[in-house]
Amino acid sequence: KSAAQFPCAIYVEFFLFVCYRILMPAKVVNSVPILVADDDAQDTMLVQMAVQRASLGLRLSSVKDGEEAIDYLMGRAKFADRQTHPFPKMVLLDLKMPRLSGFDVLDFVRQQPGLKQLPIVIFSSSDDPKDIRRAYDSGANSYLCKPHSNGDLSALLKALEEYWCKFNHCPACR
Repeated sequence: KSAAQFPCAIYVEFFLFVCYRILMPAKVVNSVPILVADDDAQDTMLVQMAVQRASLGLRLSSVKDGEEAIDYLMGRAKFADRQTHPFPKMVLLDLKMPRLSGFDVLDFVRQQPGLKQLPIVIFSSSDDPKDIRRAYDSGANSYLCKPHSNGDLSALLKALEEYWCKFNHCPACR
């Protein structure tokens, strides 16, 4: 059943998320900074909850559109303080966002000398082969479709953390 059929389900899940955050302080000391660029606040919240639930060593920062993603990566405006907004080791990038799309962000990043080697993982609801091909042609490092269950989301994020943050070696960016 969709959230539209059960509008209070979103509020219940948010309430549980808040309670969980209060009762279960983060156990991870050495967390890897990851930028999540997604205009869907519910998707972002579900990712944050899955990271908490699986006790992953990821420190998520989020932005709601492509323009904010670029500002974050460049350390501009409200993202200038790198203590509060650390430079990410990886970007989880949605494609369909307002102001600038994920494709626009990807094109921008791949043209910047200090950013072009930053791992960018497309994290989209779209499984359209045209979107997948365009993302890889534009320099995406991986393309993941958003899973439909919380269990699958936790498993995907755990695999993502293990591969990109533990086993893979990336050059330093910025």
